[in-house]
Amino acid sequence: MRLGINLGYWGLGMDADNIAVAQEADRLGYAVCWAAEAYGSDAATVLSYVAAKTERIDVGSAIFQIPARTPAMTAMTAATLDTLSGGRFRLGLGVSGPQVSEGWYGVKFDKPLARTREYVEIIRKVMSRERLVHDGANWTLPLPGAPGKPIKLTVHPVREHIPLYIAAIGPKNLELTGEIADGWLGIFFAPEHASLSVDQLRAGRAKAGLTLDGFDLCATVAVSVGEDVKALADTQRWYTALYVGGMGSKEKNFYNQLACRMGYEAEAAEVQRLYLAGEKDAAAAAVPHDLIDATSLLGTKERIADRMQAYADAGVTTLTLAPAGFTLEERMTALRTGVEALELAGLA
Repeated sequence: MRLGINLGYWGLGMDADNIAVAQEADRLGYAVCWAAEAYGSDAATVLSYVAAKTERIDVGSAIFQIPARTPAMTAMTAATLDTLSGGRFRLGLGVSGPQVSEGWYGVKFDKPLARTREYVEIIRKVMSRERLVHDGANWTLPLPGAPGKPIKLTVHPVREHIPLYIAAIGPKNLELTGEIADGWLGIFFAPEHASLSVDQLRAGRAKAGLTLDGFDLCATVAVSVGEDVKALADTQRWYTALYVGGMGSKEKNFYNQLACRMGYEAEAAEVQRLYLAGEKDAAAAAVPHDLIDATSLLGTKERIADRMQAYADAGVTTLTLAPAGFTLEERMTALRTGVEALELAGLA
């Protein structure tokens, strides 16, 4: 099992620290450094900067939002980043959610599975450097009755195939990910509930005549080091409450639905009720400790090593760490402990 690092969003007051963290991860032998985007910093610019400041670690989008860019633009960005980084780019995609898609980008959030499939088809065509012709429900290229003509990408990426990942939570999206992608970007993944995701990914691979061999199951987990597991979990309450309670609408919150499938129906409903009512502190307090502990790496190096073994046993091939802490030193400690724990577990 390999280790990755997720820097999260840029512009939240830890920007200089993020570069230091990325450089330390590079020195320690982490496989990939991911950056996120929502409605603040864009991932492409951040990854360009990280690539320029590092030497060996891959850089990946977790994720580029599908409604934010045309598929051809995403392919151009991927090809450019791969070239600039010397063949170190990984392309992660996701549909985002209705609030961001419709409220921020003005793109209707409908038929996300069909849109994702078509989006990936176009990207694959562009990256193959064939002339772009596509006739689909969402995109027709060239535009009919217009002066456009089939053209092809002028940039030559370092690699013929840039790894493509999809962030998926729902069962149907997971199956699609297994079918058309090279890897999966997972969040709130608990080894004890691995079948909720892995079974669907495996089914998608089978549709394509493939197995999970060579498919990158990439789960992102917060990591925090210390003796008091409860206190460490408490530092993750607001993050979990944001996703389970406030990410999306009451009717369509994928993270809330995932918590329900994990057996926390009543708790997830209460967290959402409080969060949407503006009682965010109460929502954080209502997040079950067991949910946080199951989806994070908390405690001593030895405890973290045990949990890493559980993730490996569940099929995770890249464990992406989000090092928690209010200081750079705390985050660096989490980063280094991750490597030590991986070695202690015999997984390095």
